[in-house]
Amino acid sequence: MQILTFYERQRIEYYRRLHFGMRDIAKRIKRDHSNIVRELRRNTIPGERYSALKAQAKADRRAVKTNHRKLETDERLHDFVESQLEEGWSPQLIAGRLQGDDAPPHLHGVTVSHEQIYEYIYDGPGRYEGWYHLLIRKHRRRYPKRGRKPHKNLIPELVPITLRPDIVEQRERFGDWESDQMQFYKQAQRLSVQYERKGLLIRLHRVNNKTADENERAITKTLEPFPDEYQRSMTFDRGSENTCHPKIRDAFRMDTFFCAAYAAWQKGGVENAIGLIRRYLPKKTDLATMTNAQLHQIQEKLNNRPRKKLNYKTPNEVLQASLGGALNS
Repeated sequence: MQILTFYERQRIEYYRRLHFGMRDIAKRIKRDHSNIVRELRRNTIPGERYSALKAQAKADRRAVKTNHRKLETDERLHDFVESQLEEGWSPQLIAGRLQGDDAPPHLHGVTVSHEQIYEYIYDGPGRYEGWYHLLIRKHRRRYPKRGRKPHKNLIPELVPITLRPDIVEQRERFGDWESDQMQFYKQAQRLSVQYERKGLLIRLHRVNNKTADENERAITKTLEPFPDEYQRSMTFDRGSENTCHPKIRDAFRMDTFFCAAYAAWQKGGVENAIGLIRRYLPKKTDLATMTNAQLHQIQEKLNNRPRKKLNYKTPNEVLQASLGGALNS
């Protein structure tokens, strides 16, 4: 890695203020284009213009450190982790992928723990590179879970989750689903989300409102393409849209279960799936402007994302192996 001088950083700042492109700047200061890209990425404070003075201060701080992290000393590892964060992977997924046979050839034998990645993001240079913006929930720090107050039950024929068989909890078979809805700011339209517990498969369907009829239609669209062994149970929360569950139960001959009031963590799989979807569809998204093809693209991006619980295989890979390629997404 070529080290830039303070004079070169001053020239970069000057040319950036004149809106020169990075390749033009590289030619003018006789540096490789990649040096300019890396300099702007590592030494620009998020939300601010590039400053030669601040960039030099950051470079000086790194130069005097003796306890450099792997992500500071290995440029290839640094760039790989950043690129995968941009793809929506979590630090845990990145660390797991590097430990397996699917690691990139140029990083064979190179490992980093997910805690080292988090440490780089929150306590290291990642703070100045704005890497926390690349995390799924974009938190500046991690927050503890909080409980909620119970409310009056309005669901007919409700079977509590405490009666759900252990085989469902242990993810020993395919066909046990969780369902929830995503709402968006000041919009009637929502997304109905279904999540299969063993294969971690996600299905998304637009609904026009929160009614039980719309929710029943969306869940039916999820379940109909699957064979009977993929239609075993569905777990809901106690929202009014889920009063349709007896129709789902009878139509597909599957069991239905309900979380305790406001205990969303009891169906944590679909809650986590919604957290992943929020990366692409924040609450202020105008859902009416999204086509069904775009929603399907987001769904499949997540279904092609490796998961730790699947030994770093993707949900689509597990689904195809289970069904022998007989089902289209």
